[in-house]
Amino acid sequence: MTRNPAVAGQFYPGTKASLQKEIEKYIVRGAGKIKAIGVVSPHAGYMYSGAVAGATLSSVELAGTCVVMGPNHTGRGRPFSIMTEGVWKLPSGDCRIDETLAKAILSNSSHLEEDEDAHRDEHSVEVQIPFLQALKEGVKIVPIVLADAGLEVYRDIGKAVAVSIKRSGCPATIIASSDMTHYEPHETAKEKDSKAIEAIIALDEEALVGAIREYRISMCGYAPACVMLAASKELGAKKAKLIKYQTSGDASGDYDAVVGYGGIVIY
Repeated sequence: MTRNPAVAGQFYPGTKASLQKEIEKYIVRGAGKIKAIGVVSPHAGYMYSGAVAGATLSSVELAGTCVVMGPNHTGRGRPFSIMTEGVWKLPSGDCRIDETLAKAILSNSSHLEEDEDAHRDEHSVEVQIPFLQALKEGVKIVPIVLADAGLEVYRDIGKAVAVSIKRSGCPATIIASSDMTHYEPHETAKEKDSKAIEAIIALDEEALVGAIREYRISMCGYAPACVMLAASKELGAKKAKLIKYQTSGDASGDYDAVVGYGGIVIY
């Protein structure tokens, strides 16, 4: 399949030159690199979340393949959807799927299904790719879109990802694409998001789900974050670090109803 861009010209500039210029505003050249196993990176329009995504991904020594997992905003397709072959076309250039790793992950999971519909108009994976291409020449992806489920499902998918990476003999960076609190006052968002960030830094997917429920945190990508945490621990992760946090209010000046963005690396 050739997957065409869904949000070019909306979430990010629609031409190559404009996109490259925009990306350079947010990438931190010369940043110290962490050999991260997992990452949480936001997926809003670049004017709002680009500074967090840029700082976070700039701090990572990216592998040649990135497993990029996002939530399903459209409601289309299968609940746990993976694409195992094809090319994603973007203004920044074509990005190929790592077919070998993708097919291995599919075969090792009892929940993931081959599906294109969930990916067709979903922005959460797409907006990560121009940053990855700017930071790692020739990067490949394994795109996964996840609906809400229980912890055991997340852990099963996480184990499938980790086992497949181990058996491949090649490293891969696992990226959970997620925004945090949606459309609440700035200070409320910061307080709620601190609970989710605390759980992620503790590498505790169960605590993350508990915080989401207890504090009613509207973190859209908590499912990808749980899968990423489970996979990262299976691959030996012991630590995590918050790279940057801000809200849309920090970009727009409107602090009445913001969206929170957190960038975290797991290593």
